[in-house]
Amino acid sequence: MVKNMKNEMKNENRDDLGAIGIGAMIVFIALILVAAVASAVIIQTAEKLQQNAQEAGEGTKDAISSKVMIVNAVRGGANDVDVTVELAPGSDDVTAASIQWVAVCASGTDQDTFNGNLNNLDGGGAAASMLSDEVYVATLDLGTCSGEETTLYIQSASAGMTYEVLNLPASAGELVI
Repeated sequence: MVKNMKNEMKNENRDDLGAIGIGAMIVFIALILVAAVASAVIIQTAEKLQQNAQEAGEGTKDAISSKVMIVNAVRGGANDVDVTVELAPGSDDVTAASIQWVAVCASGTDQDTFNGNLNNLDGGGAAASMLSDEVYVATLDLGTCSGEETTLYIQSASAGMTYEVLNLPASAGELVI
């Protein structure tokens, strides 16, 4: 009988060791599950941040691309000002009808689009749209603001606005910027 008790003690010790191993395995599996859930949350958050950054980048690109830059302005005949313009580097092509200008002076405002009065400087004549690697001249009729200091604002579709102060001299051919 003593011999039988000795065997039972050994079996109980072995059972305790087995229970500890099973408990450790359960804890390990639980940790793996928690890590998997945490990594899924981190991946989902990273994807959302990437989408937000991409949307912000596209919005910024839209705001600054296709922006019309004023290169020069010369007094033309009568109430006209010939403004030399080009698109900002990296801009998309823009139709002349989508480019609006407003001249603001003490006497009021003049406004129109570049449609019909935009000419390519390479001798191509009237242009229906502006390309990013070309320079153009637009003739603006400033009937209200023809003899005053005038602020000229130019905006193309959804792009940013460009402005320049024009000091309009009396004689044709003089620079106004």
